[in-house]
Amino acid sequence: MTDGPAPPRAKREHEREHEALVGFVGRLTRLLLGSSGEGAEQIERSVTSAARGLGGSASLAVLPDAATVAVDSHGRRSTVVVRAFPEVFRMDQVAALKPLLDDVAAGRLDTARADRRLTAITDAPPPYPWWAKLVGIVLFSVGFAPLMQPTWYEVGSTAVLAAVAAVLAVAADRLPRLAKVLPLIVSVTISLITLEVFARTPAHGGPVLLMLPALFFFVPGDYLSAAAAELAAGYLTTGAIRLVYAVALLVQLYVGVVLGLVITGRSRHALFDVAAQADLPRWALFAGWTVFTAGALLAFAMPARLLGRLLLLVYLTVGVQTGFTKLLGEVGGTFTAAVVLGAVATRLARRPGQPPRILLVLPGFFTLTVGSLGMRGLTALAGGYPIKGFRDLTELVTIVTAIGMGLLLGAVLAERPGGGD
Repeated sequence: MTDGPAPPRAKREHEREHEALVGFVGRLTRLLLGSSGEGAEQIERSVTSAARGLGGSASLAVLPDAATVAVDSHGRRSTVVVRAFPEVFRMDQVAALKPLLDDVAAGRLDTARADRRLTAITDAPPPYPWWAKLVGIVLFSVGFAPLMQPTWYEVGSTAVLAAVAAVLAVAADRLPRLAKVLPLIVSVTISLITLEVFARTPAHGGPVLLMLPALFFFVPGDYLSAAAAELAAGYLTTGAIRLVYAVALLVQLYVGVVLGLVITGRSRHALFDVAAQADLPRWALFAGWTVFTAGALLAFAMPARLLGRLLLLVYLTVGVQTGFTKLLGEVGGTFTAAVVLGAVATRLARRPGQPPRILLVLPGFFTLTVGSLGMRGLTALAGGYPIKGFRDLTELVTIVTAIGMGLLLGAVLAERPGGGD
């Protein structure tokens, strides 16, 4: 007896299993694209590992908002194109995805059970009510405010301005048309209120310093850093596209600030960048990072159980950056802090039961404040201060590269000798 073609029933079963795998891999890729804060490399690694754990193989060509996935299994090959807009606003889904990927890669699940768990993750409602995101954005901004100006006036004005920005952000979750122009609408609104209400005298500091904490939630520092890391890792197309998108978001915020200046009839020289005299006590500066981290947890829908670990990483990052800045200057201090944050987060994420690396990195990353430099540089140029503006923009390029390379180097140093996470 010689081997012949598979019986029709077996052939149909193989086709169903192949289609099920293709469907699972496509939905998995879509979810990973939608939360691609760490860039293309992590997406490729996760998808290929999952396909291999389910008895197939996959290869990807990844862009920031799309991926072409080729899946091989049961003697068949299928190609799907997946699209998803990159965001970092549902970190609860990212946290729930890690144990699923671990089980799939270890061969503990078949395709059907893996698909049911993935569907439960994608269909799950946000872990907090809508108003929690509003509160989170306000706390996130207020906690960041002392970094711009350590004054009580900065904190108080930020609370009001951030509440306005948070209302618009929450409204955009329900109004897709608003979401498309949200950075511009928010920056125009914050610019108008700041110029008309809070920036009436130079004694309170420059208008941009008053605006920035309320706009910080919308500044694309994560995209800038991810782009730098992708370019360094050889993902040239993905990194370049993500970089262009991040710059476009920064320009939207900048144009909104300038439009506020035009509407109020103020001179462009009103966008001076001078800080007010500090009056915050040291305990308030220290406590601000706790407020900031709690706000990040609510704003980005992170599991509440992670608050303690996130606080430790935030204070570690701030401490390393502060200490090494005194020794090595701002670029050296930022680079060293990024290396330490990347290494510690990578080590922790490898342990069973720990959250994925991006959750551990995200709040600490925001403390490095890369995006605010771009806004300050652009607005300084618009205000007629070219030397100050170009200095900030040059520093932006340097700091973006330092953070991206630092996080990448930290991850490499924390890898096992054999490679891999």
